[in-house]
Order: sequence, then C-alpha cells, then structure tokens
Amino acid sequence: MKPCYYIHLILLCTLLSPFSSAAPYEATADENTFVIANTFSNTRWEDKALSDDVYDDPYQISLFSTPHGEDGERLWSQTKSVAWYGVGVAGFLALLPTDITNWETSDERLIEKWWENVRQGPVWDRDAWYINYIGHPYFGGVYYQSARKSGYRQWDAFIYSALMSTFYWEYGIEAFAEVPALQDLVVTPVLGWVYGEWAFNQEREIILGGGTVWGSAALGNTALFFLDPVDSIGRGINQLVGKQVVIAGTGYVGIKEVSLPNGSSETQVKINLRYAMGNGKGNSTKARSDMYHSADIEDPVDFGIVGFSVGSAYLNLDESWGLENSWAPTFSLGLYFTPQFSSRLSYSRGEMKEKTSAERVVYESYSVDLQYYFNADHDFRPYVSAGFGEALKDQDRDIKTAQVNAGFGVYYKLDRNWALQLAWHHYYATKFSANDDLASGQLIYRFGNGER
Repeated sequence: MKPCYYIHLILLCTLLSPFSSAAPYEATADENTFVIANTFSNTRWEDKALSDDVYDDPYQISLFSTPHGEDGERLWSQTKSVAWYGVGVAGFLALLPTDITNWETSDERLIEKWWENVRQGPVWDRDAWYINYIGHPYFGGVYYQSARKSGYRQWDAFIYSALMSTFYWEYGIEAFAEVPALQDLVVTPVLGWVYGEWAFNQEREIILGGGTVWGSAALGNTALFFLDPVDSIGRGINQLVGKQVVIAGTGYVGIKEVSLPNGSSETQVKINLRYAMGNGKGNSTKARSDMYHSADIEDPVDFGIVGFSVGSAYLNLDESWGLENSWAPTFSLGLYFTPQFSSRLSYSRGEMKEKTSAERVVYESYSVDLQYYFNADHDFRPYVSAGFGEALKDQDRDIKTAQVNAGFGVYYKLDRNWALQLAWHHYYATKFSANDDLASGQLIYRFGNGER
C-alpha cells in the first residue's frame, strides 16, 4: 500500500470510535459544572443573503478575503488541525520499521530527501487504481468540505482543496517519502470536488433526517464520521479537553412542507431543528441568523464544470521509438470553465509491438492541455488545443522525454451532460526529437447539472 495511506487510515480508523458521536456532554472547570455542547459551526453559501451582482466575476476567488461573510476563522482552525494530524502521524510512522510503512530509507538528511523528491517531480506514479481514483478523491473531498462548510462557494472550496492537496500533501508531507505524482495533483482536487459536494449534501440529509441511516443511530454516526472526518475529529478533541480547541460542529435547520396525517390534501410547514444548546466556557457559540434562510441560490460555477472522457486513439509514432503504430485507450479529466475554454489532463496508454523483437511493450503519453472553442453558442464547436507533458516507453522513467503538443478537433454537445469529441494532435519530444501524431475519438461526461 502507498505509504501516505497509512497516515490517512490510522487517522480514520483509530479515531472513529471515540469521536463519532455528536451528542452533547458534560465537563467540569473552576468547580462549576457546565455543558460543552457540540454546537454547529458550519454555514452554507446557499443560505446567505447576497446581492444580485455577486456573480459578476464568477471565477473570483474569495478564499482569502471573505467578502460575503464566509467563516475564515473556522476554516483556519480546521486547517491548523489537519496540519497537526498529518505531522503527528507522519512522525509516528517514521519510527516504525520500513517493512510496515514501505517508506524508503536514505542516508540523506530529511530536508535533502524532500528537495530531491520535489526536484524529480511530478511523475506519473504506479499506484493501484483504487488509491489514485478512489482514495485521492476521497481525501480531496475531505479538504473540500472544510471550506464548503465554512460558508464558501463550491469554487472557493475547490481552490482550497487544490492548495491543500498540492502544498500540504504532495509537495509537503508526502514529498519527504516519495516523488509527487502528476495525476494526484489533478485528480485529488478535481474528483474531490465531485465527491466532496455529494458528501456535503449527504451529510446534511442525514442530520436533517434525525442522524440515522436505515433507522440505526450507530450507522448514522459512522456515516457522518466518514463523510467529514476532520469535523468529527475536531469535535472529539473538544470533548476530550473539555473546551473548544478546534472550531467544529455540524448542524442544519430544515424547513419543508409535509402532508397532514389525516389524509387531507392540505399541507403544513415542518421545521426540523438539529441544534445542541449550551453555555460552555471557552465555547464561542455564534448567532447564525443566516442559517434560517431556506431558498437555494443558483451558483453559476459548480461541480458540473468537471468532465471526464474515455475513448480510443491511433498512435502514429516516430521511428525513434522503434514501435509499430497501434490503437490505444485514451482518457481525460478536466474543467470546462465556459463553452469557449477548458483545461484537461489527458492520458493514453497502449501495448505496442517492438519492430525488431516483436515483443510487446507499454507506451504512455500524458499532457496538460488548454482548449479554445469556436462557435461556442452552438452544439457543434471546432476547437484548437495546446499543452505539454511527457511520453515514456516500457514504464521506464529513464526512457522518457518531455513533450509539447498542438492540435485541433471538433466537439459536439449531445445534451447538458454528454458530448462527443474528435481530435488530432501532433507531439514533439524534446529529448529524442521525435514527432508523433495522435488521432482520437472520445465520449465526454459532465458531472452534476453539466453545462448550463
């Protein structure tokens, strides 16, 4: 297993039992007994009273300025707690035998090892698919929720997740153990956005439904922990020390119409209040009048801008590779910012035959590309593309080369969520002076509500 996941799994598994409960508790201080309650500290962007011009610049980043009443204090508190969790567990793992952690040993000093790993990266790593494409999105969603539940927009929460996964994890703690991975830098925040928004809403539904799953409070507590472990651990720490150390706590007020029990066609308003009251010393309970608004607002930037594609490509490679041309599967993950502009991480991988030995070897190509679309107001959109990346043969990092590419294609929107794409790209490999061509066809899926 990848070394970094010992850190994550220890945090989740060892802390689940004592910190999963959301019930209030008692503590004693200054010879007075008082209640430290798990008051909810979260807010929702959708519940804010906002001016009509708030989206004049839809991609404006408010993460560091909080102009709309976002709770920067809560986010900073949770950020510090995440940093200490990781450092503490990493220090513990560093003392364990290497056959347990799989961390590489070296005579280099710690900072020298970190710099060597940073200098070599990012690379395309070889971790199992469930680590790269389930584990990383999960923890990207964990970062995401810290910002989302502090009253930030989806876009700001995504930026926060990208910063945390890049600088705190890939180029921070994990770089002491291994070289940063390119796909982790992209997949963690991008698919973390998709998962994190789902978890954010799923947690809200569970809490408003009484905190149970399939009628079980135990399952409800377990689900709430895994949906947002950072907040759950923060509540647990506050319980252990008897005061608020981490600003944490999750709750919601729900207002909806329900049918009368006598079968009447009339309805009545039901208010579902999940709030633990308390007067604990050191517990800075805030008045949250903005939590009582019920109307959702339409955010023009949501996880519907995330798109995933899968297809097939014909690889026409330069003679210097010594490989016969062949078809290969190709994938991409990207952000479709507007109908005119997108950015994608693209990856192609094929088993190709050596011309001299007839042996089959793996050829890989990956790149970060930008696309500009013409005729953006219509479903049929020609586009141009350019980017940079790497290609390598037989999974050998010593036989790899940097690449730049340019190309064009056509994009056809089927509906809000689905599209077809045909493209041609020319790649120039700087190390081998190789000229490669790639023609591809792909099916694109946009998450959520897709293009709006």
